[in-house]
Amino acid sequence: MPPLTNKISKLFDIKYPIIQAGMVWVSGWRLASAVSNAGGLGLIGSGSMYPHVLKQHIQKCKAATSNCFGVNIPLLYPNAAEHIQIIIDEKVPVVFTSAGNPATWTGYLKQHGIKVVHVVSSSKFAVKAQHAGCDAVVAEGFEAGGHNGREETTTLVLTPAVCDAVSIPVISAGGIATGRQMLAAMVLGAQGVQVGSRFVTSNESSAHLQFKQAILNANEGDTIVSLKQLTPVRLLKNNFYKEVQQAEVSGVPIKTLQNLLGKGRAKKGMFEGDVENGELEIGQVSAMIKAIEPASIILASLWDEFELALQHPLK
Repeated sequence: MPPLTNKISKLFDIKYPIIQAGMVWVSGWRLASAVSNAGGLGLIGSGSMYPHVLKQHIQKCKAATSNCFGVNIPLLYPNAAEHIQIIIDEKVPVVFTSAGNPATWTGYLKQHGIKVVHVVSSSKFAVKAQHAGCDAVVAEGFEAGGHNGREETTTLVLTPAVCDAVSIPVISAGGIATGRQMLAAMVLGAQGVQVGSRFVTSNESSAHLQFKQAILNANEGDTIVSLKQLTPVRLLKNNFYKEVQQAEVSGVPIKTLQNLLGKGRAKKGMFEGDVENGELEIGQVSAMIKAIEPASIILASLWDEFELALQHPLK
């Protein structure tokens, strides 16, 4: 399949139907612009940014690339409304929303000519996103890093189910870090893929080097979905995970868990590099990632692997 022939490539005017996930503390303007310059769709992860910081990242991204890029907004984020106004003022062409009701902001964003994609973990929510007017949906399976669906549906099951449930284009996510995995998603009906974990270990990622190294050292079974009483999140096992696990097993009140998280744990682990006491959000596919590379090389290798797998699917 040549580039620019499917619905996702056409929707965003990108060369390859590969989207870099907008991840907290990881995907700032350097990563987003590098991916967009290489022919994919780069996303700024706004969930860890104050409004003025987001504005700076958008402006720097616009200066660094003339290609399409977007911003990911967790709708439950306290500053979501301010973020959306900044995005409109700065004329960002694409917004990916997550962790909330797409009906709240989709219509307003589209009135300003912005393309909207919502991240879902079930067919039910995919249908709601379509009814809200979203241009596409991301079907994110249970393998994914960071905040996860309570349904625990894997990408292999979720992708075709969502494709059957909606008529808008579907982007598959969760457990995708190679071209072979991308081909599998496309065979299941997806028009594109969203890749997170592999871009965490890119040169342009703002993840701390210690976090990147922890990902390279990860093996199968080293990630787990925790904090199911609050918002399920997949992370690398470390001292912080053990602390959370002990708290959950002992049946502490929700408020205690919130206080445990309220110590800036994600920033501590992912951005500042405290890989034992910080929260390290990453997907299961981290066990397959073995190098720190430029984002352009990651994107090019994904596409090369995809084309090779397409030509020789049984190898």
